[in-house]
Amino acid sequence: MRRLLVLGVAAAFSALLGIVSAPAADQPEISGPPASAAPPPVPAPSLRAPAPAPRRSTRQTEEDAATYDKCMKLAKDDPAAARDAAEHWQGRGGAHPADHCYAVALVGLKQYKDGAARLEKLAQAMIHAPASLRAEVLGQAAQAWLLAGDPGRAYAADGEALKLHPDSVELMIDRAEAAGDAGWFDKAVADLDRVLKLDSNRVEALIYRASAYRELNKLDPALADIDKAVGLAPNSVPALLERGDIRRLKGDVNGARKDWVRVSELAPGSAADDAAKTNIERLELKEDAAPPVKPR
Repeated sequence: MRRLLVLGVAAAFSALLGIVSAPAADQPEISGPPASAAPPPVPAPSLRAPAPAPRRSTRQTEEDAATYDKCMKLAKDDPAAARDAAEHWQGRGGAHPADHCYAVALVGLKQYKDGAARLEKLAQAMIHAPASLRAEVLGQAAQAWLLAGDPGRAYAADGEALKLHPDSVELMIDRAEAAGDAGWFDKAVADLDRVLKLDSNRVEALIYRASAYRELNKLDPALADIDKAVGLAPNSVPALLERGDIRRLKGDVNGARKDWVRVSELAPGSAADDAAKTNIERLELKEDAAPPVKPR
């Protein structure tokens, strides 16, 4: 369940402006990662160095917070308009909040590499911001690198974020996901071990670790993790899809079919449904050697 770029740092940026903002947008989720090689790193584009901001009045900080909230809403609903608004705001001295909105707008426009590089550059420039906020911005950069198809850069960005916020479970899960995308399954397991020591019932981490164990051909611990995940979340489509994969590899054809049928019942018309139906068709054709299909 890959998490797309989130706008959850909006409140923190508004706090830096001196005022509490409106609630952040909800965080969406998507399906698990394919194993792919990381392409060569793309040089980060230049980003103007922010000048020290003069002290601002309460009214000015309120106006800035309102501008930021409006820009971030546009980044979700109309990223092209958000990019233009952020650019104008940068020219008026919008500083880090304007830079952040601009980068998120680029991601919304599917300019993932440029958005990711700008988010990294922004995190480096935010030398006076709390470490946790800088870590969140780096985490967003990592998510954007994943969307750009560069899990190596994503893994590195998450690593930098964890240096700033070493106990963040979310960042550990994100880095494990990046490792899985890159095919570094041992590294994924290492991060997920840390997560599950902190929260042994974290369903998302159990699914990810089961998937990593499966890729490492460690089917017994994979099945133990995924059985626990399904026990905690019986209607989890990703968990059931993964358990079907593991059961099929262990020779439990009937169990695999049962899980994949349940996926189709829970998520008709989805990518997971398509994958489940394709896997069932392969079972009927006795294509046991074929790897299970994953949602696209």
